Amino acid sequence: MTEVPELPAAANARLIERVDAIRDAIGHAFIGQAEVLDQILVALLAGGHVLIEGVPGLGKTLLVRALAQALDLDYGRVQFTPDLMPSDVSGHAVYDPKSESFKIRRGPVFTNLLLADEINRAPAKTQSALLEVMQEGQVTIEGKAFTLAPPFMALATQNPLEQEGTYPLPEAQLDRFLLKVLIDYPQLEDEKRMVTAITSGRAASDFDLSRVPRVLGAGELLELQRATAAITVDDEVIDYAVRIVAATRQWPGIAVGAGPRGSIALVRASRAQAVLAGRDFVTPDDVRDIARPALRHRIALAPELQIEGQDADDVLGALLAKVEAPRR
Repeated sequence: MTEVPELPAAANARLIERVDAIRDAIGHAFIGQAEVLDQILVALLAGGHVLIEGVPGLGKTLLVRALAQALDLDYGRVQFTPDLMPSDVSGHAVYDPKSESFKIRRGPVFTNLLLADEINRAPAKTQSALLEVMQEGQVTIEGKAFTLAPPFMALATQNPLEQEGTYPLPEAQLDRFLLKVLIDYPQLEDEKRMVTAITSGRAASDFDLSRVPRVLGAGELLELQRATAAITVDDEVIDYAVRIVAATRQWPGIAVGAGPRGSIALVRASRAQAVLAGRDFVTPDDVRDIARPALRHRIALAPELQIEGQDADDVLGALLAKVEAPRR
């Protein structure tokens, strides 16, 4: 077994109860898309960042705002555009004539939950402004490092690359996201509930977030993240996760496989996946269930597969079917 402290049964029960409370609170505004919400919660519990891909108008911004309210966290938003500068994200020095000195004006990254909206509409130089804060939890402005108060989570949204005016994210930045979550059109019944909730007796065209209760605070969230990190992972399960990632490096049709950070991300996410399943230990099913979101943005397909219309999930599905899981 790996050397991690085991989580007492009572503590695990409280952990699961709090996660359920977060899910229920967000559900007051974010209707349907249960799999999307669960994957966001996986990243939250694991202390990771999320890249959310989907066409405009599917509720990505609403989801992040509801999450911030349910957790009673500071929330910031940056709308990425082609003319956005890195300093517009991180902050910059401003000259104060009165004091005849420069003062630091902090950017929107100084928050707990940061929504980087349509991140692939800005060029790579601006996209990379998030790199340091996502990895190190700090921002450097005019040569001086500023540490962000935890917790910090970046949720970046992007449009599918076939849309006009989009730039592919640099590989180094993609690797910093724990998960890539795909959000699709809602089911008809969910969309009907959504339309009813928005149009019934209200002039506004958005959800009333006042219906989202505050169920946790920053300190309690940090406790949840520490408790998730203490979830037991057997050595055989870690070996299984590493073999999955290693297989991406030699799989036919994958031009670039996932690196060691992919293995780390897969195990971290699997712990949180176990929590959502109500367990205090990780199973091979947890690894398999979260493998696509954890790895789909860390591999690059060969051109011939792209021409055939295959995507990363298709290839990962075939790979997962071949990599042998440990016996129970």
